[in-house]
Amino acid sequence: MTDLFSKFDPLIEQRETLLESGLTDPFNLVMEEVESPTVAICNGKRTILLGTYNYMGMTFDPDVIAAGKKALEDFGSGTTGSRVLNGTYAGHKAVEQALMDFYAMDHAMVFSTGYQANLGVISTIAGKDDYIVLDIDSHASIYDGCALGNAQIVPFRHNDVEALDKRLRRLPAETGKLVVLEGVYSMLGDVAPLKEMVAVSKAAGAMVLVDEAHSMGFIGDHGRGVSEAQGVIDDVDFIVGTFSKSVGTVGGFCVSNHPKFEILRLVCRPYVFTASLPPSVVATAATSIRKLMDSAAKREHLWENSKRLHAGLRQLGFTLGTDDPQSAIIAVIMPDLETGAAMWEALLDEGLYVNLARPPATPAGMTLLRCSLCALHSESQVGDILGMFAAAGRATGCIS
Repeated sequence: MTDLFSKFDPLIEQRETLLESGLTDPFNLVMEEVESPTVAICNGKRTILLGTYNYMGMTFDPDVIAAGKKALEDFGSGTTGSRVLNGTYAGHKAVEQALMDFYAMDHAMVFSTGYQANLGVISTIAGKDDYIVLDIDSHASIYDGCALGNAQIVPFRHNDVEALDKRLRRLPAETGKLVVLEGVYSMLGDVAPLKEMVAVSKAAGAMVLVDEAHSMGFIGDHGRGVSEAQGVIDDVDFIVGTFSKSVGTVGGFCVSNHPKFEILRLVCRPYVFTASLPPSVVATAATSIRKLMDSAAKREHLWENSKRLHAGLRQLGFTLGTDDPQSAIIAVIMPDLETGAAMWEALLDEGLYVNLARPPATPAGMTLLRCSLCALHSESQVGDILGMFAAAGRATGCIS
């Protein structure tokens, strides 16, 4: 009998070699206690969290927690059904209304995860006779959405407007075309040139979907993302996002002004055939989204944190994923997986948690330490983080 797991043997060997060296498994960390959006107890030690995507620090907001508790008491622990059957409660409509108000758009559709939002929307609107033109560094959920819909995939070089334009020009004029972009790319934390990309996409007769998962809440005057910041939100056909970043809970969504958008509720398989979110979750999400509408001060502080950490890490001698701070994500490039894992453990020993990211999730096969800042990181915490990077970097030989 052929072992269907044999295809994973190289990865299994790599992982075993890494663990045999005595390093802690960087992909199996357990948080024994979470004190706040920025601090947890990891391996029995008080640890600053710098790898959680909790960009706006909403997970412990008193109003958000109170809304979740009330919904749990009033509506129970779950719906036990899909949205098209018994799984739509008042809270599900309320969170969709909150999204419509937040984005000032006509339609909103909530999914059980952000992954399912991309999977569902992309696979439903672009089928086997259509073309999807996407950035080669797109998230796995975007690629999986393309595969599920069996569309023709046309990738282009990362953040390259000219490459996008050339791909579009080569496609038959009469075919359906969807361009899929991300506002912020989650590995390097770099921002897409959406203004130029949306312009060439529209000139070619393509619809545009932008994933704003890592920009919702803090980029743009109202926190609507890169499409707002670059002035093209009204030209984008679909915006996809998640509740598991700035909103501070779990779930995914798509907002749109397309007049036929509501038909997706009947034809989108990851929406129709999935249990809906529990009432407590949608209650926390709706409350959080409405509070994010009035979070200009928190957005400003988050940007200050990003600028300070980026400048400090560069001054220490680390190689970063971007030349300047572009988002709440700062990527510290490592020479290889072994060094990255050693640096990750050294930071954990110092009392700092970051994400270790490796191929194939990372672009160009690189290993990196991904730092995700929070609006509730204090000025003193950012100073402590820089001190921990300095100590760990010297201990592992990453910096001199």
